[in-house]
Amino acid sequence: MKTIFLTGGGTAGHVSLNLAIIPELEQRGYAIHYVGQAGGIEEELMQGYYPHIPFHSISTGKLRRYFSLQNAKDPFKVLAGVAQSIALIRKHKADAIFSKGGFVSVPLALAAKLTNRPLIIHESDMSPGLANKIASKFANTILTVFESTAKHFPGKGVVVGPLIRPELFKGSAEKARTQLGFSNNLPILLVMGGSQGSAKINQLIRETRSELLSDFQLIHLAGKGHIHGDEGAHPGYRIFEFVTDELPDYLAASDYIISRAGSNAIFEFLALKKPMYLIPLSKKVSRGDQVENAHYFASKGFAVTTEEDMLTTTDFMEAIHQMVRDRKQMIQSQTDAQQPPLPQQFVDLLEMHWQK
Repeated sequence: MKTIFLTGGGTAGHVSLNLAIIPELEQRGYAIHYVGQAGGIEEELMQGYYPHIPFHSISTGKLRRYFSLQNAKDPFKVLAGVAQSIALIRKHKADAIFSKGGFVSVPLALAAKLTNRPLIIHESDMSPGLANKIASKFANTILTVFESTAKHFPGKGVVVGPLIRPELFKGSAEKARTQLGFSNNLPILLVMGGSQGSAKINQLIRETRSELLSDFQLIHLAGKGHIHGDEGAHPGYRIFEFVTDELPDYLAASDYIISRAGSNAIFEFLALKKPMYLIPLSKKVSRGDQVENAHYFASKGFAVTTEEDMLTTTDFMEAIHQMVRDRKQMIQSQTDAQQPPLPQQFVDLLEMHWQK
């Protein structure tokens, strides 16, 4: 039996692809271990979905693009993480490593190089993240969603497209409506601010909630620690920090989606043919990857988008009205889009590149 180490963390987008391929890897007889950061969202999701898979926490730094005194300490945290990763690889006799990115993946990537284990990285955004840029130096292959991204990794980049978790296609709209207490009289608008929540999107929903509830029933995923008191009391409004097992049902029931613009989430909405309004994370607090994603998908007719820096409630409501007006065209464009690979096809690629 071969042993595979999976890693990726910091956001749900750095974990979701790993969640999608675990059943296929298990079916093929692999022993799977997950390496991440203690208390990170990767540990929370793994415990929620696959509690039987061993989770190993390692030390890691944060690759900041701004001045911070923590920058002086982080190299030592990374080196400690490398030592821990080497010990884990040797103890569990890992045969190969697959990384979805995030800061926690860097120590394991370097450890893979130092122990001569094959490393494959997946980059889902249009431009590579800083962690994957660093880790790519130690990788055999970098799998990408977009052709333009593969060009950043000459000789290593391979375009494979997105991968969607199969369970997302198994949701029940009727089950969701019953659980939420929603009627069939109004469409459902699902609002998602990413795994950490979005203060801006939450604020906009709170400021426009009364107006929205005249046209929609709302499912609001506000993020951990972002629920205020009893604000979910309205019969057409349900607010949660986040959901796991219920998400396929809520997606099935939703007629429209408002979301951040992480590419994993967008491709899921695209595969489910959901009209979407994307509000990307600002370039002021990110490298701008979500802005790139949002504009790309909007240019294809898959979504409506506005950037958040100067976004007002008026702009917000107009974008929602545009999404409703363009519903049929969006769904048609999404229907014409290329279908993503299945987990079996994705794992076939992993095995091929691990064996090179």
